[in-house]
Amino acid sequence: MNQKIHTEFADRMLSLGLARVSEAAAIASARLIGRGDEKAADQAAVNAMREQLNLLDIKGVVVIGEGERDEAPMLYIGEEVGSGKGPEVDIALDPLEGTTLTAKDMPNALTVIAMGPRGTMLHAPDVYMDKLAIGPGFAPGLVDLDMSVAERVKALADAKGCGPEDIKVCVLERPRHEAMLNELREVGVQIRLITDGDVAGVIHCAESEKTGIDMYMGSGGAPEGVLAAAALKCMGGQIQGRLLFRNDDERGRAAAAGITDFNRKYSRDDMVTADVIFAATGVTDGSILAGLKRRGEYTETETILMRSRTGSVRRLQYRTRDA
Repeated sequence: MNQKIHTEFADRMLSLGLARVSEAAAIASARLIGRGDEKAADQAAVNAMREQLNLLDIKGVVVIGEGERDEAPMLYIGEEVGSGKGPEVDIALDPLEGTTLTAKDMPNALTVIAMGPRGTMLHAPDVYMDKLAIGPGFAPGLVDLDMSVAERVKALADAKGCGPEDIKVCVLERPRHEAMLNELREVGVQIRLITDGDVAGVIHCAESEKTGIDMYMGSGGAPEGVLAAAALKCMGGQIQGRLLFRNDDERGRAAAAGITDFNRKYSRDDMVTADVIFAATGVTDGSILAGLKRRGEYTETETILMRSRTGSVRRLQYRTRDA
């Protein structure tokens, strides 16, 4: 049965269509960069992404989206998208990862979407996830969520043949991370603090020669953890995640999503169990992708498009005449 689904998932044929979906969402947000209106920027991206998704010949279900059905009018979890023809697929998306970054014209805002065969992506509830990620080329299980902060850094430094002072760790700047940041500073690592956008934060690890980031750690949204796992499945690298619950309501959300082991530690391949395609388009300039550029009557974008089946990574430049 799994082989049949795998064969029907025409990732090569669908990949360019997925890039168009990501591009459309980014372009829709272009006029709202730096305007201070997070909701308007997000809504513009949502509308464009949904419209383009419905042009694809897929039977798609949103498994990571804008929220529960009663919280989001479109691209909500469980919404069916696509033409209704073609393969059955799971879709994980963030139409605008970094709404605040977009509103303030700060670096690393992206539009992000991933697609895999039906039933192959973790239906992560909208709760926090403790995350730990490194790039490709290391032994499986080199770092682990159950290690102390110092043990994680030492393991990676030893594997790289360097000292802790040569390791750079990316962390989401939040009060809840103060204790972890203090431990990192005691170890002597370099720290890159980001204000938002932890999908991009994790992706940084996969291109450490370009970004300078060796490791990502800390808690952020669980849905973003699944998107990051999809990216690393294509680019290489390791990520572990463990759901964090603040109350019974959040545990109820997890149970409704089919999760029974609330303490489970998820690997990359637990979160994304089969081949996947992934696309992200730059909205504002960042370490991974160039942001949108307005040149006369044209808008230009840069998109990264990846397929885990082949390990292919494409960077696409696109120019379109403004409507």
